[in-house]
Amino acid sequence: MGFFSSSMITRKSDRVNPSLLSGDSNPRLFTPGEVITSQQGFMRGHGTYMEDEDIKSSVAGVMVQVNKLITVKALKGRYVGEIGDVVVARVTDVQQKRWKVDTNSRLDSILLLSSVNLPGGELRRRGVEDEQQMRKYLQEGDLISAEVQNVHSDGVLSLHTRSLKYGKLGQGILVKVFPSLIKRRKTHFHNLPCGASIILGNNGFIWISPVVNAEGEDGGGFTQNLDEAVSKQDREVISRLRNCILALAHCKMLLYDTSILYAYEESLKYDVHELLHQGAMFDIAFLTQHKLRLQE
Repeated sequence: MGFFSSSMITRKSDRVNPSLLSGDSNPRLFTPGEVITSQQGFMRGHGTYMEDEDIKSSVAGVMVQVNKLITVKALKGRYVGEIGDVVVARVTDVQQKRWKVDTNSRLDSILLLSSVNLPGGELRRRGVEDEQQMRKYLQEGDLISAEVQNVHSDGVLSLHTRSLKYGKLGQGILVKVFPSLIKRRKTHFHNLPCGASIILGNNGFIWISPVVNAEGEDGGGFTQNLDEAVSKQDREVISRLRNCILALAHCKMLLYDTSILYAYEESLKYDVHELLHQGAMFDIAFLTQHKLRLQE
């Protein structure tokens, strides 16, 4: 078989540009076994362990400190939900009075029939007829946007779509990244000036679609217009945004509306397909990081 040539081996420094991970604007990365702090008075949380009075990281990730509690959030891992999180999810099964959905977490999440808006926003108790028509509302394979309503003791998430901004998603594209790359913001629904709408799910699922002109037009209900063709211009914008998100994720940069918009602006000098090349990815990520630092 022979030995691998040096050109076939990709070093870690080639996969992640170290210049993008330096500076105060990015959280510090810790590797397993690395000392986080030797100071006394701190409590260890998830992703850490004690050894010789030192708090060390047990996973590769970023350190999060809340008062005296230190945790390390893994860069790669399943989604761990919190109440109030916005998620993009896919329906996997229709059961009695509930849907099972994939939220990129360790276990399937639950969406109860009583936790969704009825078509037309009708307010009443759900009856037998509603239960019989559940597959008309949502069926296997459908994508939805929802909010985490409760986290059970076993880790199962209960979702709801009672707001008009949530519900079944229509035409668009789904992008999957590590949940740790999604920056927590006040809102995760954005109509970008470049001509597309984006939902940044805390679970690492990102939904890109044509612009939603009115609140609730593309959510809060179950009837979606999938017959209307998406214009070529909209498809190009959506494809460019997708490739920009993949470029930022490739360089382990936090994803939020500002970083994605800056990346889109820097990508205009490339054709859409050129954004998949590693050189273009690093160029866009570097220029985006530079812009973000200038705004600080």
